[in-house]
Amino acid sequence: MPHQIAIKPSNHVFTVNDDETILEAALREGFVIAYGCRNGACGTCKGKVLEGLVDYGKYQEHALADTEKKLGMALFCQARPLTDLAIECREIGAVKDIQIRTLPCRVQKMERIAPDVMMLYLRLPANERLQFLAGQYIDILMKDGGRRSLSMANPPHDDTFLQLHLRNYGGPFSDYVFNRMKDKEILRFEGPLGTFFLREDSNKPIVLLASGTGFAPIKAIVEHEIHKGIKRPTTLYWGGRVRADLYMNELAEKWQREDGIGYVPVLSEARLEDNWRGRAGLVHRAVMEDFPDLSGHQVYACGAPVMVEAAHQDFTTRCKLSDEEFFSDSFTPAVPESN
Repeated sequence: MPHQIAIKPSNHVFTVNDDETILEAALREGFVIAYGCRNGACGTCKGKVLEGLVDYGKYQEHALADTEKKLGMALFCQARPLTDLAIECREIGAVKDIQIRTLPCRVQKMERIAPDVMMLYLRLPANERLQFLAGQYIDILMKDGGRRSLSMANPPHDDTFLQLHLRNYGGPFSDYVFNRMKDKEILRFEGPLGTFFLREDSNKPIVLLASGTGFAPIKAIVEHEIHKGIKRPTTLYWGGRVRADLYMNELAEKWQREDGIGYVPVLSEARLEDNWRGRAGLVHRAVMEDFPDLSGHQVYACGAPVMVEAAHQDFTTRCKLSDEEFFSDSFTPAVPESN
């Protein structure tokens, strides 16, 4: 039985069908609420159920604590209504008019840019262009029905190819790309997805925080800033374990040298052969050392869930960052089927 959902405070109303989550129905009807992974792991879509009852669905416990559920919170990418609802959540107007599409693409080139990182260049059909915001991602649609979410590392103005940075985590798609994929293969994807992008209606200084291949959407955001002539003070912190993890370090140094983008690389487990003389430790702690007061800033964080979660917790509780000025894209695994 379909149920009607009212979003507060906007009073937008939409209908959820029997086979849909709240997020799926909202997106279908053109109402974009903040979301990231869409699999109950990152917590970006968390909102409050003001009236009515929901089935909470499958999710990872760290994304929705029992104490939060008791306060009426739910993950709208997993929750399904049992009655009509009134919900409170953040709506994102900037992506409302961008169509989510399913398209074919050709693997134009593969370039191994670190021992465990592959850069993919995907070409769309000649008569197609993908409208997106810098920082968004696409889902590669695999033949077995699975999906692999990958952020686009190219900005919207540079769309001859879609550029993806893939770390080899040992999953099915990574194994295929690193061991069997050939140039000119045809893939299918859905996108653009996500609400991780630069909020251009603000003039606050920006802190960009990346770990590993979380650098990909950060790269798109920086290159969009440079292209648009956005002059907000911007500092990038990029963390890795060893020197090879900073696989485009020279590009970030070029931004600092030529475009005034602050750049602070940080290694947590530098090896002797790295000959590292830069910052060491956890990358978000480096931000805290340099910006003990983030009350006047926006932060965009992308990468490993442990880094994103620690940054959100510490920045909002210890560095005075407003929760509404922390934007993130956590590279989370899917919820295990056993949950």
